[in-house]
Amino acid sequence: MSRKSDPQTAAGSPVYSMTGFARHRGRVNDSLGWTLVLKTVNHRFLDLHMRMPGGSEALEMKLRRELKSAILRGHLEVTLTMERASQQQVEMDHGLVASYIAAFRAAAAEHRLRETPSLQTILQLPGVFRTGVQAGNGNGNADVRTAEMEMTEASVLAALPEVVSALQKMRGQEGAALVTELAAIADRIAMLVDRVTELHGPMQRAHFERTSARIAVLLGGAADRERLLQEAALLADRSDVSEELARLRAHVEHFRQMLAEGGELGKKLDFLLQEMNREANTMLSKTAGIAGAGTQVTEIGLGLKAEIEKAREQVQNLQ
Repeated sequence: MSRKSDPQTAAGSPVYSMTGFARHRGRVNDSLGWTLVLKTVNHRFLDLHMRMPGGSEALEMKLRRELKSAILRGHLEVTLTMERASQQQVEMDHGLVASYIAAFRAAAAEHRLRETPSLQTILQLPGVFRTGVQAGNGNGNADVRTAEMEMTEASVLAALPEVVSALQKMRGQEGAALVTELAAIADRIAMLVDRVTELHGPMQRAHFERTSARIAVLLGGAADRERLLQEAALLADRSDVSEELARLRAHVEHFRQMLAEGGELGKKLDFLLQEMNREANTMLSKTAGIAGAGTQVTEIGLGLKAEIEKAREQVQNLQ
């Protein structure tokens, strides 16, 4: 019987999923900050999609170079946003305050009142205070903006290894879960292959006997027994799936070995599963129409194809 897989004992290279997410916030100075977001999903190749603020072309090129060396496969969205704190300047409109006071005194004189204007009341009147917003750490000067972009570039690149590490950690956790699921599928495939192997001998014998009987009936005893047995054996041999079963067992062992070794597995495992599916199809075509054990083999073969398809769906997410 086939041995069980135990992915927890594997000491190979880490296996990464192509699904991951990481976010990091940093600051350039008291008024300028940034947020870098990395998001990956599955893709046949490495596909970098950058969303960067204007004027950061040099930083974008450096990020591309660093990320290509760290992420081997997947659709990677990189989003960098800048956050600038505003400095509020509150000013009093001295002319308006003077106008309010003058109007108050004029009204008091007109109505012969001895009231004096209340400063607290005047300061609460509309328009006395106005707010000015100035960009933090700058006055629109091109030299200031250039200096800020250079500092931003240095800050982002310094934090990039930490962001990539967080992304890879999540991808590694997802990859480990996929390896566990794939190992379980490999075990189920091996069990199905073992069941077909157990049924194969009885199925061949029964098929040979039925074929011999049919030929004898058709020929009505006109052929000698040796010739009849040769024809029956030839027809029965066409339903022999021992080679397909041997190749399936070899593929399962290779599949387990690759899971244990780890590394970049997505494309390799997908190819191997295609080979398994081809062997399962051949087995089904050879056993189609055979009664008895052949019917059971057909049912098992369909289950085998279903497990292979489940594995292929999971493998699509592996780097």
